[in-house]
Amino acid sequence: MAHDRGSIKWTSLMIPEHVELLKRTWEELERKQKPMIDEQRQEEINVKLQMALKDALTVEIQYFENHDYHKVKGKIGNIDLQNKHIKIVDHCLPLENIIDVYVD
Repeated sequence: MAHDRGSIKWTSLMIPEHVELLKRTWEELERKQKPMIDEQRQEEINVKLQMALKDALTVEIQYFENHDYHKVKGKIGNIDLQNKHIKIVDHCLPLENIIDVYVD
């Protein structure tokens, strides 16, 4: 029984430049788009962040960076409104990258 290895089979026949181009094309196709956050949702996020900072609550923040979604969990160290950043654990995130906040 023949076992088809998909694109691996064909990349062995390609020159390195074509393999790199194919790899970059797949990466671009898998890139995610940053979701749009409306004003009401943004206000909800801000209220949760302020409450968590004031009461020293643990939060899980979902954020968008480098064409992908990420999560970080911990206590908020600081919210810098002037520079629009938030410090949590060892991350310094732009407020505009935050998609959602979950309070424990």
